[in-house]
Amino acid sequence: MSDVVEKAVAPAPVSASSAPVVRIKLALDKWEREQARQLRREVFCAEQGVFQDDDTDAIDAIAMPIVAVMEAPDGSRSVVGTVRIHESAPGVWHGSRLAVAQHARRIGSVGSGLIRLAVCTAHAHGCHTFLAQVQSQNAPLFRRLHWQTLAEIEVHGRPHHQMQADLAFYPPISDGERGFLAGQREERAA
Repeated sequence: MSDVVEKAVAPAPVSASSAPVVRIKLALDKWEREQARQLRREVFCAEQGVFQDDDTDAIDAIAMPIVAVMEAPDGSRSVVGTVRIHESAPGVWHGSRLAVAQHARRIGSVGSGLIRLAVCTAHAHGCHTFLAQVQSQNAPLFRRLHWQTLAEIEVHGRPHHQMQADLAFYPPISDGERGFLAGQREERAA
């Protein structure tokens, strides 16, 4: 694993010929993990006010982080999305802390790509049940991605849905370190 820190830059306006690409992958490098944690603080602390200064908890010690890395035409890379997954019991996996940078929310497939790699990676690790506590405003996206609501709950004082993924729509992916380009379903780019 590399400890090289990549220059994080906000993406400039792009033309069709110079559009950045977004790779969804496991966060293996130190800079990816650090930028993922920073993005979580920006979304859950600064933007949403769910946590005061930091959203770190005990799950971070055992979770597998996944990132969406924007690769700009100039070669710079930055984390624009993240989610973490962990196994709570044999075959029972959870996704949590799904966050997408504000400027990347306009890019199709970042959030859904993170969800897809999260569930497919867990499926490759023996998952038979994949659960998430989803903020209520995001439940329609998850339903479109073949999730069902098990219950409406409150988490951190906010309405959520306890949801479960339909694993039939999430084939196992065992090469998450390479991942895939956002928006690409079957073919995985090198």
